[in-house]
Amino acid sequence: MKLKLNDNVVVIAGKDKGKKGSIIRILRKQNRVVVDKINMITKHIKKTAQKPGERVHLPAPLHASNVMLIDPSTKKRSRIGYRRLENGKKVRISKKSNQTLISTAAKSK
Repeated sequence: MKLKLNDNVVVIAGKDKGKKGSIIRILRKQNRVVVDKINMITKHIKKTAQKPGERVHLPAPLHASNVMLIDPSTKKRSRIGYRRLENGKKVRISKKSNQTLISTAAKSK
């Protein structure tokens, strides 16, 4: 999967088509991603002796093929490719602008 955590993506299919958000979770084995505030579902929590019952809204996973990366330089959706640098490192590039994509997850570490 070419998508990474905290990538800004746009939904290209489904009920939330056209909405933008960032990836908050990746499920690699199922080839799915969870995007912040996209594909929201309602989960009903049963009451207990200590807490009343409640309804919780949370984002459900989307298939990775239904989202596309937003190119940071052009602000349009783009496919992702890879390129090897002179030092042998492999980096992600945007196919639309042909520029290197820097992961925000890598920046935060």
